[in-house]
Amino acid sequence: MLDTVEKEDTVISEEEAAQYDRQIRLWGLDAQKSNIGLHQRLRGSHVLLVGLRGLGAEVAKNLILAGVKGLTLLDHEEVTEESCRAQFLIPVGSEGQNRAQASLERAQYLNPMVDVKADTEPVESKPDEFFLQFDAVCLTGCPRDLMIRIDQICSQKNVKVFCGDVFGYHGYMFSNLGPEHHYVEEKLKAVKPSEGTSDGPDTKKPKVDPSETTMVKKTASFCSLKEALEIDWTSEKAKASLKRTPADYFLLQVLLKFRTDKGRDPQPSSFADDSTILRQIRDDVLEAQGLASDLIPDEFVSYCFSEMAPVCAVVGGVLGQEIVKALSQRDAPHRNFFFFDGLKGSGVVDYFATKKLYCKQ
Repeated sequence: MLDTVEKEDTVISEEEAAQYDRQIRLWGLDAQKSNIGLHQRLRGSHVLLVGLRGLGAEVAKNLILAGVKGLTLLDHEEVTEESCRAQFLIPVGSEGQNRAQASLERAQYLNPMVDVKADTEPVESKPDEFFLQFDAVCLTGCPRDLMIRIDQICSQKNVKVFCGDVFGYHGYMFSNLGPEHHYVEEKLKAVKPSEGTSDGPDTKKPKVDPSETTMVKKTASFCSLKEALEIDWTSEKAKASLKRTPADYFLLQVLLKFRTDKGRDPQPSSFADDSTILRQIRDDVLEAQGLASDLIPDEFVSYCFSEMAPVCAVVGGVLGQEIVKALSQRDAPHRNFFFFDGLKGSGVVDYFATKKLYCKQ
């Protein structure tokens, strides 16, 4: 179980000292001991990563460098020219090989202390119990219904679930850490004023000592992916929050519907046809939710094809960071969507709660 805050082991082995030599020289040994101690849970965690395209490669790199115990790379697809454009773990000349297997050598080289494995079977063929052997599951490039199924399986057994994708200039991540995710935050310590100090308006107020910190225990709650994707936008509560909801949330619904209907993502080689289909799906999705089609302008089709390497780097960095935070139970997690718009160069976190007037029953 990852939900209790325990005393951490801060002993650094010879192997860790060699692996983290650069950080030790930069921050000093005491800081590195503290860092490793606070991530003791991370060092004992096993993660499943589904999908080894550009985003998957970024997430794999970040988790391996962070130092998880084990990482399983699951992908049954073959390497293509398209999949190599944003995927730096696959060597040149690997076309036709399995993507997970082709990524294995470079992934393992990043950190020999992490047990990296490749699984070449389709994720759809995996039984429910397969996912329960991991502390966290990260899904990229998966159909909507499959993500919902795995999220439901894992949430029942306290397995952390993350989803993410990159569509052109747009990217997102979703996390479900369960109804009660416990974590700690480091806060500046407030010091009570000593007795006998002179009177004054601020005399009785606690002072903050910038040299002293304390760890504060906190709890955050999450809803399921199904609940987050099935908001009832005809409810008054949802209508009131519509203006604050990122348009990328609805764009995600359109792109996931395209993936479900076509069994693939929009492709540059069929830009004209796929653009027409995307606009039609946009109209259908928004109409079904009682929303105007101009919520997503027509030009959206120009910016959601293929994986953009810089967008993969940003979303993969956030996704990797959130997995590390969840496993180590350190720092406040994003609840529960993060959307990145590469055109604007900005991201936003939005929380979809489980509320009777907000979600479909």
